[in-house]
Amino acid sequence: MKIYTIKYQQFLPIDIEQAWTFFSTPKNLEKITPAWLNFKICSVLPDEMYAGMIALYHVHPVAGIPISWTTEITHMQHPNFFVDEQRFGPYRFWHHQHHFIEVAGGVEMTDIVDYALSFGVVGRCFHSCYIKRKLEAIFSFRRLALIRYFGSTADEGSKPWQKKPSC
Repeated sequence: MKIYTIKYQQFLPIDIEQAWTFFSTPKNLEKITPAWLNFKICSVLPDEMYAGMIALYHVHPVAGIPISWTTEITHMQHPNFFVDEQRFGPYRFWHHQHHFIEVAGGVEMTDIVDYALSFGVVGRCFHSCYIKRKLEAIFSFRRLALIRYFGSTADEGSKPWQKKPSC
């Protein structure tokens, strides 16, 4: 199984409590997800997430075909990080870390996603011609949506990059 890793960092000109409040509110995920995914929350969720919380979503990532996606918040340390993991859905493996660090003038937010696809060689080919680009588009949209919500600075340090797996 080949595991891919993507990492995005973004500076937010807000304090760490504001960042935590926004990102730990499940309904805010819809606000920072591109419309073309047709992302819908399908379970009743609390106002604030908690470790052990299960969430059911529907997304339409390919040709408008709906896919169910079930995640669990597996780890939380207020206000520094939380982790969501896929339990059922489009990936063979999905582990998404969200980190928040106070820095001068705001918060550095880091997303680290480790994921794997099914279908062996076919999945790897689909990754390079489709999945990787779609994930980059989702995180690029998210970056711009967060700038719209919270603003930015002239030296905005957002930088996406694809990390090569070690094996």
